[in-house]
Amino acid sequence: MASIDQTQFFKVEQERPLSASEILEIVYRANVEKGYDAVNQITGYLVSDDPTYITSHNDARKMVRRIERDEIIEELLLSYAKVKGWN
Repeated sequence: MASIDQTQFFKVEQERPLSASEILEIVYRANVEKGYDAVNQITGYLVSDDPTYITSHNDARKMVRRIERDEIIEELLLSYAKVKGWN
């Protein structure tokens, strides 16, 4: 047991930040689980910047606000280009 004269140290482990791809998947799945058309809901959010298009289920709304909309658009375009075989 440490003496009361010594300083105790407390360290909080930082969570690894989620990538845009991981957040997008969580948001997509949460909207589907709630019965929403996830593509339409995410599109509404991207066009309007209104987070109410995203369900709060599984903290999806909070997560989507952690990243910029342009990061989501970039991730979507990169995935589309990969599927299409663009270089």
